Amino acid sequence: MTAYALTDSWTMTRRELARWGRQPVQLAVNLVFPVMLLLMFGYLVGGGRGVSGAYRDYLVPGMLALTMAFGLEGTMIAVTRDLDKGVIDRFRSMPMANGAVLVGRSAADMLQSVLTLAVLIGVGAALGWRAHGGPAAFLGAVGLLLLLRFAMLWIGIHLALVAGKPEMVQAVQILVWPIGFLSNALATPDSMPGWLGTVVEWNPMSHTATAVRHLFGVPGAEPGHVAPAVLWPLALLAVFFPLAVRRFGRLSR
Repeated sequence: MTAYALTDSWTMTRRELARWGRQPVQLAVNLVFPVMLLLMFGYLVGGGRGVSGAYRDYLVPGMLALTMAFGLEGTMIAVTRDLDKGVIDRFRSMPMANGAVLVGRSAADMLQSVLTLAVLIGVGAALGWRAHGGPAAFLGAVGLLLLLRFAMLWIGIHLALVAGKPEMVQAVQILVWPIGFLSNALATPDSMPGWLGTVVEWNPMSHTATAVRHLFGVPGAEPGHVAPAVLWPLALLAVFFPLAVRRFGRLSR
């Protein structure tokens, strides 16, 4: 049964990857947009209040975490478009594992996320940023970033299934922005009003950003955030993965 589900999921993943060849401009935009954000915050509006050391060292890991939370609209629109056009109904009529369509979509998104991280890290290196934590710590940081992305992705998939139509995605996507910017990705909580700093410190994305800074060896980065950076995404996955699969299974019933 597991092999059957994996085969179906891989078939759906290849379907999503085929879209890259048909829509190269969209792929390029998805890769260029986070680079533009990094350059904008680094050179135009980056202040670094409360940051010890170079702001670039603080900013690059934060932007990596921020990028993992953003950019969900591509997957959400793809899911809602398939729903709106009846494609998913046709897939559901086939002898296919329940949820394979969603798993395939998420796998394609994760591959794009790996590519996005590679591009951003390369741009950061070109700007003079360096990771000082060693190979194991570097891979651990990348793993935490991808875990955050995977959790955010399934929140997005569930919301897309609830929204049902592509035109509703933009309204739902707005909900993601507070999660990203109410974090320590761009500034330290110490530079914010007390109540706001408390909210920022509780944000799951802040734990990921701080843990990634620590693993990358950023000067002054707080230790002790790796465990919350693992537990928060796992908790979100435990809630939204089954919700999304259950919602998918109830479609057109």
